[in-house]
Amino acid sequence: MIARLRGKVIEAYPNRLVVDVQGVGYEVTVPLSTFDRLHAAEGLEVDLRTHLHIRETAHTLYGFASEEERDVFLMLIDRVSGIGPAIAMAVLSGLPVSRFKSCVVSGDVAELSRIKGIGKKTAERIVLELKDKVGVAETWQDAAAGQMSPAAADAELALLALGYKQVDARKAVRKVLESEPLAPAENLIRGALRAMQK
Repeated sequence: MIARLRGKVIEAYPNRLVVDVQGVGYEVTVPLSTFDRLHAAEGLEVDLRTHLHIRETAHTLYGFASEEERDVFLMLIDRVSGIGPAIAMAVLSGLPVSRFKSCVVSGDVAELSRIKGIGKKTAERIVLELKDKVGVAETWQDAAAGQMSPAAADAELALLALGYKQVDARKAVRKVLESEPLAPAENLIRGALRAMQK
């Protein structure tokens, strides 16, 4: 699995980059949010979080400017029935991550259904399944209310994207925070995974 890619952009299109990593050109499908955030242009050094999606007919590498974007992408394809990578990319291209989270928390189906490729039924399914199955909305609300640090929220969301229950993820992240109160999200995720495996 390719989880991260660092190199120089040698081709830049709004939904696709070719990144040269030590002489190998990786074609990476990116949402518009990532393209805009990076101001992607040929010759630019980039550091992308990635997900390699394997099907019978294709191996597609998806790239994101942040962990948060990748986590939302993974939650959509793993937790919402009927959502594949193309629709997840449309969601990320159609709304900033923070606005998408607000729509899920508030149940704003109308705004989600304005995204190209997302109908009303799909928007309703996204809200229902992310709120009820994963517990994402509560994490987003707590982060927005300042009840947890951005790093703790990112770590918890990453654990949720990996399939852990919210209660277990939050408990494990808090345990790591007791010994490392200023730990970045990556350290919190690693520590929480270790704690849950014991």
